[in-house]
Amino acid sequence: MRKIGGDKMSNHRQTPGERREKLRQKELKHPSSSIHGSNLSDTVGGMGWKSTGIMMLVLIFVGIIYFAFIR
Repeated sequence: MRKIGGDKMSNHRQTPGERREKLRQKELKHPSSSIHGSNLSDTVGGMGWKSTGIMMLVLIFVGIIYFAFIR
């Protein structure tokens, strides 16, 4: 049998929950965002819906001020 992704041969015996947990543990050990800096999904993912809405309103307000007064 051929290995998929260099993983162990016992991968086909794992339940979907075990595979998800294994991937989650791997991501916790090697988070991709810590090397490349933060992006919008990391920022919004860590905030609640109220904070996300306030951030969007502030960005829209700043954009309106920029286009109205600075340009």
